[in-house]
Amino acid sequence: MTERADAGSEDSRVSERARAVEPQGIREMFDLAAEQDGDLVHLEFGEPDFHTPDHVVDAAVEAARAGRTKYTANAGIADLRAAVADALARDGGPRPDPASEVVVTTGGVEALHLAIHTVADPGEEVVVPTPAWPNPISQATLADAVPVEVPMPAADGFAPDADRIVDAIGPDTAAVLLTSPSNPTGRVFPEAPVERVVTAAADHGAFVLADEVYRDLTYAERPPRTAAVADRLDRESWVLTVGSVSKAYAMTGWRVGWLAGPADVVGQVTKIREHTTSCVNTPAQYAALAALTGPREPVEEMRAAFAERREYVLDRVDDIDGVSVTPPEGAFYAFVDVSALSGSDTEIAKRLLVDHGVVTAPGSAFGAGGEGHLRLSFANGLDRLETGLDRFEAMVAGGVLD
Repeated sequence: MTERADAGSEDSRVSERARAVEPQGIREMFDLAAEQDGDLVHLEFGEPDFHTPDHVVDAAVEAARAGRTKYTANAGIADLRAAVADALARDGGPRPDPASEVVVTTGGVEALHLAIHTVADPGEEVVVPTPAWPNPISQATLADAVPVEVPMPAADGFAPDADRIVDAIGPDTAAVLLTSPSNPTGRVFPEAPVERVVTAAADHGAFVLADEVYRDLTYAERPPRTAAVADRLDRESWVLTVGSVSKAYAMTGWRVGWLAGPADVVGQVTKIREHTTSCVNTPAQYAALAALTGPREPVEEMRAAFAERREYVLDRVDDIDGVSVTPPEGAFYAFVDVSALSGSDTEIAKRLLVDHGVVTAPGSAFGAGGEGHLRLSFANGLDRLETGLDRFEAMVAGGVLD
């Protein structure tokens, strides 16, 4: 333990772990956008522009009117846990026991936070292939664990590289994060590299955190779930699956996710939930139940719309000299290579915002290997995407190329 700074100093007022967490680059752009006037095109956030399906909203209203507004079990209502287990089984692989192997969380982000705190002791390592959503990196820091960023090769379009990930797994590794499809690159982990990573992690006594929040938004044939691969290898007890209704059901603000895995780990996660958020908002749990057990048409309609927007964005970027993008296989992001433009990716993002009115996220906000890129979210209507890409093209054509 290090001594605190002088009692009167600013640093003495907060913990080292809090100071060690970097502000999110995405939020930095959002805050800068709030200072701007005029018509801004927001392509920085991963939030569907669709409304939550009516039957889901109705379920929450009915629950609230019926008085289902009290605390629930820390693990969530039994029917929702069963619906999660059924959904995972329909998607291939083993069905977890809803009573002991599923816990409902306040979004996928809390599932990851609690999982890392449960399996990683101070000083142990959490391996994160990057570019990656920055939250798990910060969560590892908050757990006094050591985030180990492993850049995927930009030259290969950030395709999952099992060799690099396996090489980073060692005796101090507590967990390895596999996010498929990836945020921000949209790349999907095929079965072969997943098999290698699961095997190496289990052999070292490390868990695989399978973040599958964007799995329903995959634009080609989906590879097997990580838990299915692990089950085939007899290593299922080393996989923790994270899911959420946020993206596929346009329910980001409802804050309902889950963690599924072996009972000994999920039991501990459920226990420490009492000291974070206790339980998920009760009407929101009934809304999530309706989402998972109700009609699939709204999900398919959204996925089809995102697929159309994906093609539009890829065609537009392909027509702009000096920039490029590897086609995302899932999620709703285009990770555009702007390394040929003058300035850092953060400078380019700020120039695009201040001078052209388009808000994006700099690639460096997503960890090692993301530099020289901008993340553009196509979770926005085609008209706004057209306006935003017109302005982006104008910036590139305006002489910013080296």
